[in-house]
Amino acid sequence: MKALLQRVTGASVSISGKIVGQIGTGLVIFVGVASGDTEKDAQYLIQKTVNMRVFPHEKSEFILSALDIQGELLVISQFTLLADTRKGRRPSFTEAAPPPHAEELFNYFVEQARKTGLKIETGQFQQYMQVEIHNNGPVTILLDSRSKFPPADKETDD
Repeated sequence: MKALLQRVTGASVSISGKIVGQIGTGLVIFVGVASGDTEKDAQYLIQKTVNMRVFPHEKSEFILSALDIQGELLVISQFTLLADTRKGRRPSFTEAAPPPHAEELFNYFVEQARKTGLKIETGQFQQYMQVEIHNNGPVTILLDSRSKFPPADKETDD
């Protein structure tokens, strides 16, 4: 499972010209579900996401988390995060989970996000969406549940 985080001052998602989700300061989270992903992957990514220190404070550009600032989250499903571009010019999406499994885990991710107490907005699964993002920084970070363990000599709580 992958999550692409973008720190924003505001964002919205529209379907057919109608806004279906909108946030202020917080994170836009694009979520891609791979074949074989489980609820453990979603749990790992939501905890990593809401605790990732990507918001500024007077001492540092990267010191506060979404939980610390009570940031808002806009969660969008995006299977294209699983694109394999190693061969040819057309991306392959064979790593992406089948839609029923992907939707189930995406919804589970959103459910876990709601448990944090933060304001959560979403797009709609398998819909063509227009996403407006006011990236702040810009700050964009890719998280992958399959690479959750750092090398032993690099572990840190910072």
